[in-house]
Amino acid sequence: MNLLDIQKEFLFQLPCLTACIWAVDRLCRKHLTPGKNSRWGFPVCLFIIQTVPHLLRESAGIARISYILLILLKHLLFLGSVFLFFQAHAAKKLLTASVLIAATTLTDNFCESFLSCLALFALHTIWHVQTPVLGQKAFVLILWTCTAAVLLVLSRLHIRFDPDVLFSDKSRKWHGILAAPLLGITAVIDIANWSASNGILVRSRADLGIYYDQLFSHGELCVLTALSMFAAGCYLFGMETICTEQQKNSRYHAQIAAFRMLEQQYRQSERLRHDLKNHIIALSGLLERREWEKSTEYLKNMEQCAALGAGEEATGSSAVDALLYQKRMLAEKNSIRWECDVQIPPACCIPEFDLCVLFGNLLDNALEACEKLSPKEDRLICIQARPVKKCFLLEIKNRTDLKNTEEIRSRRKHPAGGRGIGLLNVQDVLCKYNGALHLHLQDDLFVASLLLPMAPPSRT
Repeated sequence: MNLLDIQKEFLFQLPCLTACIWAVDRLCRKHLTPGKNSRWGFPVCLFIIQTVPHLLRESAGIARISYILLILLKHLLFLGSVFLFFQAHAAKKLLTASVLIAATTLTDNFCESFLSCLALFALHTIWHVQTPVLGQKAFVLILWTCTAAVLLVLSRLHIRFDPDVLFSDKSRKWHGILAAPLLGITAVIDIANWSASNGILVRSRADLGIYYDQLFSHGELCVLTALSMFAAGCYLFGMETICTEQQKNSRYHAQIAAFRMLEQQYRQSERLRHDLKNHIIALSGLLERREWEKSTEYLKNMEQCAALGAGEEATGSSAVDALLYQKRMLAEKNSIRWECDVQIPPACCIPEFDLCVLFGNLLDNALEACEKLSPKEDRLICIQARPVKKCFLLEIKNRTDLKNTEEIRSRRKHPAGGRGIGLLNVQDVLCKYNGALHLHLQDDLFVASLLLPMAPPSRT
């Protein structure tokens, strides 16, 4: 290839290359902590990695067998640049880089093989070219289409994967296990491309000609890459689902322990109320002897032991009373205005534990949202629960900084860390009792409304 052809090819590739570098840089910054000089150094390094080896290979006329060495060099240089310009432990950097390498390599190869098959088929069938060969225009169209596909995949990865789930700070062994299969799949595709660059992988019968040889070769690469993409996608999304389920179960069991503690605390307060007469007698004796310090200490011990303020929430469920008292204390500690009107009817068939799962998770989300607001803003949590015909209606409103409902949908579909995991536990309870949950914004209030039938669900 002469110098003029190399320059033309480079100009055609430049817009595509710039767009891909931007997408890769954006994804790396989401999952890794940028280091010093990473703002410009990383994109420039990527540009050099993608252009210089290719230009040297074309201009020097190195044998085609060096294709696999060129790809290996690019992957190694990309890994090195991620390690150089971002901060995290080595295994996490390796996982992030392997996801990007696998995503770009598989998508680009699949689109190139598929579009090449279509172009060859169109030239042979529609334009009746007996021995079709892809020209420069077809090459440019395929290149730009492949770039668009790669950008789409990287964009979906940017939205789909949250740093607190798949890329969270787990053990190095975890990240290494995730990265190894992705790099292995990528290596298989690279070897297949290297084989294709040195000869036809699949030959047709001798009497069918070069056209079918090309068609079958591109078709084989297309099928192989499609299967590799499917395997990598199932593996990656499957591991993310496992992470989410582990976080949900961990939080669920933590809630069990918390609710049991609340129940024990409530029972202690009931015992203290039962002995209230004896405490009054003891306290009266201290007051008669004018032992003011001992009287004050005695009163404080009674308050801490009994959680006397819990009586303000008379819902009809002792466990829910204790839970609401604890959440109200947290709200008052963070200067959050608390309004509560909860009536749990005796006819409600929902166990207290499931009620605490509903109240606890929704109130945790409300408290977290209010804590993010400035102390000068009107922090508010309003809880209303009552029977409506044969259903139990629970509505929790809180001030929020959310601006649109898209953020709500995203949080429900892609929970991460603690955010959104509680809603999955709420959904589990709703499914158990055939209930429904509706989340929406009302002015500057986030409203979570759920409706549960009070009759037990039918069993078939």
